[in-house]
Amino acid sequence: MSTDKQTTARIPKRVIWLALAGAVGGFLFGFDSSVVNGAVDAMKDEFALSEAVTGFAVAVALLGCAAGAYLAGKVADRYGRIPAMKLGALLFFVSALGTGFAFSVWDLIFWRLVGGLGIGLASVIAPAYISEISPRHVRGRLASLQQLAITTGIFAALLSDALFATSAGGAHQAFWLGIEAWRWMFLAAAVPAVLYGVISYTLPESPRFLVVQGKEDLARKVFDSIAPDEDTDRHLREIREAIEEDQLAGLKGSLRGKSFGLQAVVWIGITLSVLQQFVGINVIFYYSTTLWKAVGFQEKDSLAISVATSVTNILVTLVAIALVDRIGRRPILLAGSVGMAVSLGAMALAFASATGTGSDITLPGAWGPVALVAANVFVISFGASWGPLVWVLLGEIFPARIRARALGLAAAAQWIANFAITLSFPVMAAGSLPLTYAMYALFAAASFFFVMYKVPETNGMSLEQAETLFVPKGSVKV
Repeated sequence: MSTDKQTTARIPKRVIWLALAGAVGGFLFGFDSSVVNGAVDAMKDEFALSEAVTGFAVAVALLGCAAGAYLAGKVADRYGRIPAMKLGALLFFVSALGTGFAFSVWDLIFWRLVGGLGIGLASVIAPAYISEISPRHVRGRLASLQQLAITTGIFAALLSDALFATSAGGAHQAFWLGIEAWRWMFLAAAVPAVLYGVISYTLPESPRFLVVQGKEDLARKVFDSIAPDEDTDRHLREIREAIEEDQLAGLKGSLRGKSFGLQAVVWIGITLSVLQQFVGINVIFYYSTTLWKAVGFQEKDSLAISVATSVTNILVTLVAIALVDRIGRRPILLAGSVGMAVSLGAMALAFASATGTGSDITLPGAWGPVALVAANVFVISFGASWGPLVWVLLGEIFPARIRARALGLAAAAQWIANFAITLSFPVMAAGSLPLTYAMYALFAAASFFFVMYKVPETNGMSLEQAETLFVPKGSVKV
């Protein structure tokens, strides 16, 4: 089948539904990780927190994310993708209630950590599940739904934050039932958590997981239901051959290899994940309200800017979904790296002109609009490339027998990198915002060369074919 025919082929409605349902975890991922944005200052005042403790309270969820991502691979490989989804939904739900009713900073930190475990689970299970149920010719588009769901979750969180804060007259003001608005921001996450739990009971197990478990009859039924026009026997044969190849190579489901203790493909996944975070994208979302207040905007203006930024992220993710299966992964990633490096460099120049010290700074003249435009160009560049496509690649480069665990390790590395950036930003920003953004620009430039020399094109291939591109020369092949 030609590439043109592949990209225009009809996608079975059931596949679209399963991909959307699986991506609800991504929505919770985005919502739970960004809802803290509008509550940061109110939390700081409520519990009289220092800058360091505030940064830790925001970033601690990311440690939970790293642990959750690592454990998700083990849970998913042992019990299945669907049980892992159900566990994630439960963690999201109890975290929303616990954080909303926190009575001390340590209580707050504990429930943020629990929520992080849920986010970590969702960050692994959603891309793995979507990749494993998607036909090869539309896998890029359907796998990109994970990032679309994340950005939609970010938008929903920032919008709800803005609505609660505006309606109550400020995030620290009492709202419904006499409960402060910032607490309602966290409690709102209970609604999508319940929805995610209900949906997880309606989804079939991943057919590739079923084959690995020796349940080919069940896998055949799932393949026949999600892709009736495709060759089910070929799918099953390719999965069996990939498993046999692993066994002949002596891997037998192990992540271990000769490249610093891990298989080379695992290091590629880890590096993609770390670079995705080291460009500083989450600083825009976690600290955007506080950041824009620091450069002269009021709270309501800053929240509006944050919401507008998240809407932009959603729109450009739709562009990526439209293009990923047409022009491939590499060209989009390379273009995104260039856009990020240039826009981050512009932000570094803008903040170099700032007057004042610490959080009491302003951007004179046209530098304020320059910073705002550059921030949105950065979001566009990231949202159309590295945001969705890293999840696409993580879902398709690993062999079936280690996919969940390798994806879990790569996602754990991503969350640790996210934690490092989030925790370090307040301190680095207080020291020098220009140098901070210049450092992110250097990582964006590094991402260009990494893709150029280490990431092959996987567009239009089955999962089993794509994984062979990352097998070192001289490895055993069937």
